[in-house]
Amino acid sequence: MALIRRTNSWLPSIFNDFFGNEWMESRSLSSPAINIQESDKGFSVEVAVPGMTKQDCNVTIDEDNNLLISVEKKTENEEKDKDGVYLRREFSYSQFQRRMLLPDNIEKDHIAAKVEDGVLKIEIPKSKEEEKASKVKQIAIQ
Repeated sequence: MALIRRTNSWLPSIFNDFFGNEWMESRSLSSPAINIQESDKGFSVEVAVPGMTKQDCNVTIDEDNNLLISVEKKTENEEKDKDGVYLRREFSYSQFQRRMLLPDNIEKDHIAAKVEDGVLKIEIPKSKEEEKASKVKQIAIQ
């Protein structure tokens, strides 16, 4: 009878061999997909935010010229019997924050953001000349 030697790392090795290394990616499940596209006119950022509204999203530029994208949603569902005792109570909380360093050649005052069909779209236009002033700015979401 042959003995099978097991080590602490045998199971992940099997999964990595079978599914490939991409399967064991070290990403957080709460991190939404982000697309960033550059053109001659500027940058387009798309963040997947299914089920979120503009009230759940926040886009700002901090004093270090970082674009801060944060999303937070709280939901709570309750079912009670006649006496007010919980039969079932479910709640969820989703939170995400992403920080991206902005290039110097953008027009901070013309950045626009909107939520549409489960996607937060942020348009960042390029400027003709570099903006030197660095300040905190809140970006309204339409």
